[in-house]
Amino acid sequence: MLGKRVPQVTFRTRVRDEAVGGPNPFRWQDVTSADYFAGKRVVLFSLPGAFTPTCSTYQLPDFEKLFPDFQAEGIDAIYCMSVNDAFVMNAWAKSQNLANVTVIPDGSGEFTRKMGMLVAKDNLGFGMRSWRYGAIVNDGVVEQWFEEEGYSDNCESDPYGASSPQNILDNLKAIKIAAE
Repeated sequence: MLGKRVPQVTFRTRVRDEAVGGPNPFRWQDVTSADYFAGKRVVLFSLPGAFTPTCSTYQLPDFEKLFPDFQAEGIDAIYCMSVNDAFVMNAWAKSQNLANVTVIPDGSGEFTRKMGMLVAKDNLGFGMRSWRYGAIVNDGVVEQWFEEEGYSDNCESDPYGASSPQNILDNLKAIKIAAE
């Protein structure tokens, strides 16, 4: 994955627009990979599903809390991706009171498939989802890669550690120290 350019896809997002009016003032907006990644150094992490236990209790909230520490290491943005639609991702972001992490809906799994991280989770009733991973992406190119062990369809466990915010942050700090 190192040195690989992220796939060019178009994400179907929902954005708040007061001009729409009514009780649900949102409109569709297409956002491309280039919109998210061009000219920025970001953390991208992907997980099996919004509202799931590990993702909601540890991974997403910890990235949110540690955002200032990531900024101090030269990170411009943190993106959370999941093979969920825009409605689910927006509801999850709202329930998590996100201010620092941007959620990206990969509803059809196109980005995840092109990254080679799409797995079956039929054993959990999920269908096709993302394997848990994280990456540092610099101007659209994968600079660092953090994949959970055991990549497989219908995995009986949900490994979590390599893609934790703490591990990714520790790696960023180590690289900075080594460069000094």
